[in-house]
Amino acid sequence: MPRVEFQCADIISDPGLRKPIDDYPSEIREVKRAYVLRGPTQQALGFTYPHKWQSGEWRSFQHHWFGKYDWLDNVFAKIGYEQWKKALEKFDKHAASQSHYNSRLNCDDFMNQRTSVARKFEKHTMEEENRYKIRLTPSIDVARFLIMQADAFRGHDESSTSLNKGTYREMIDWYKDKVETVKDAYNNGYKNCQMLSPDIQKDITKACAEEVTAVILDEIHGRKFSVLIDESRDVSIKEQMAMILRFVNDEGKVMERFLGLKHTEKCTSVALKEALLSMISSHKLSISKLRGQGYDGASNMRGEFNGVQKLIRDENPYAFYVHCFAHQLQLVVVAVSTSTPAIADFFNYVPLIVNTVGASCMRKDVLLAKHHDKLLEKVENCEIATGRGLNQKNSLARPGDTRWGSHLKHCFEVLEILKKDSIKLTCNGGAFGLIGKIETFDFVFILHLMIELLSITDNLSRALQRKDQDIVEAMHLIMGVKERLQDTRDNGWEPLFKRVKSFYDKNQIKVPNMDKEVNARGTSARRRQKVTNMHFYHVEIFLAAIDAILTEMNHRFSDVSSELLVCMATLNPNSSSFDVDRLVRLAEIYAEDFDVGHILLLRSELKEFHVRVRNNKEFFGCTELSKVAEIMVKTKMNTSYPLVYRLIELTLILPLSLIKTDLHNKMGDEWLNDLMICYVEKEIFRSITNEKNHTTV
Repeated sequence: MPRVEFQCADIISDPGLRKPIDDYPSEIREVKRAYVLRGPTQQALGFTYPHKWQSGEWRSFQHHWFGKYDWLDNVFAKIGYEQWKKALEKFDKHAASQSHYNSRLNCDDFMNQRTSVARKFEKHTMEEENRYKIRLTPSIDVARFLIMQADAFRGHDESSTSLNKGTYREMIDWYKDKVETVKDAYNNGYKNCQMLSPDIQKDITKACAEEVTAVILDEIHGRKFSVLIDESRDVSIKEQMAMILRFVNDEGKVMERFLGLKHTEKCTSVALKEALLSMISSHKLSISKLRGQGYDGASNMRGEFNGVQKLIRDENPYAFYVHCFAHQLQLVVVAVSTSTPAIADFFNYVPLIVNTVGASCMRKDVLLAKHHDKLLEKVENCEIATGRGLNQKNSLARPGDTRWGSHLKHCFEVLEILKKDSIKLTCNGGAFGLIGKIETFDFVFILHLMIELLSITDNLSRALQRKDQDIVEAMHLIMGVKERLQDTRDNGWEPLFKRVKSFYDKNQIKVPNMDKEVNARGTSARRRQKVTNMHFYHVEIFLAAIDAILTEMNHRFSDVSSELLVCMATLNPNSSSFDVDRLVRLAEIYAEDFDVGHILLLRSELKEFHVRVRNNKEFFGCTELSKVAEIMVKTKMNTSYPLVYRLIELTLILPLSLIKTDLHNKMGDEWLNDLMICYVEKEIFRSITNEKNHTTV
């Protein structure tokens, strides 16, 4: 019979959702260990326990009992308990029993297996214990290095005679050759405890992931949070759901932490909702603390995710849903590329140009040489800056990269250079054909237009993808982009046309007669409709492209006009839009976090806070709400104005953008999840010492 697979992620805190322990086959020993290592299942502070009428009054379980009786748990309970009047008497009697004492000793032995084995086998000497630690240390070091570099552990042939046993084993062998004590520990230790097997590699990775996750959960520590969900399909055709938590930490900083991956067998709204709740519950987080949710609007599950957010809000109406702003902007940019036949044709030629230049090392070298000369000239004239990551020598970017416009101009120059050396190329498919295309007024005009329009949206795109970006600043940026686009529509035609004409004059290319009448493109030949060239370029390309992007902006960012976001937009105290009435209304929307008494106090607290911020030099020039929160914590104003800080915190955790998870794996779900947690949260992973992992493995 096939071996029954057990996943630790299957064990979740809610006893009503998880699979009972008795349903697992008895031979799967790690099930019991996983239950015990997860610790007692205890509800978070603030949880409302069910009441029962007893002896003339309502009685219920009291949360502070967990402090006195740390063993209280419902992991292995099959039936409930409700005689709360005599609860303490029953608890004391159980704690004093011999069966309880024996159970705790057995549990301690079971959790610390190596200690238990050491007690039972006298041959397990201190010397062997030291050898074990020596072998464990390089195993952890190598595993950590490979995780940090996202390198593969395994090899195709890991036998002792193999010349390449895989990176993990090869690095261990290298380690042994360099350190004599490590070599001695491997050669003289137990042959069945070499710390090299695939299971050991997975155990070490799991220990690392658990330590990273523990740090993340300690950061959250009962705070309100939002979830950001992205899905991706790996090469083994598995749908994976990645979860990121967004919250404000003790320093007032917005944090986004990767919680893990979840394999989803079904892509229905109900199944995705259960998977989401399962991940939250398995980390002992409460859905009652959830204040926001965001999903990838372009995923395979986009329709189902729309249903998920509604199901989540059925359970928690304060888990507000906001579209991913960064992704919505990308869809806006995509829409403009197909706004007119001429612009669509322009983008069809972009990959041909890049492929033609990139296919030849000689052509690419010529391009890079010209690019290098121009950079030196601009640096000498102080037109551009130098430094790490600025204006470096690089390869050609593919169409679709954020800075594709500059590469198109380079392609134009290279194809000019290739004119004399392209005798073997045909006019239809080679450089001559492309030169003829890109020397047309259509191509150059659209090139300049796209550079201008996409440079406006590119600044917004980069701003929206910042982790510390807040909803208030994002909304102001979006409105600013709309205003710039409208201004370009109203006043940008003449400057653009002059730039294109100047470009043609500089390259001694003839500009078409703008007053000449031509057949309207896209109309039937019978109708013989005539328009001037000026009308075509101004109305059918320039205005059509800008109208398309403005229409798409209004459609994609319709959330900006919702009452929730309109109220949030007035929160920055350094902005003229600061509005006490709307902020009080915002608190009313978050009724779970502000009761009637809070609402009455909030108005005066907001007014006093506003005056103090405007007169405090710490806040001068601070335009971002995330910085306001950090300064409030730094100056202790978060304790002076707790209701205002609560409003700011709720606004900051509302999700704006999603990380992308590109998966290319054929490994097991649990190992992939552990690797991803450590790799994504590198900063936390680096801070964890080997001593932590020694105690976990």
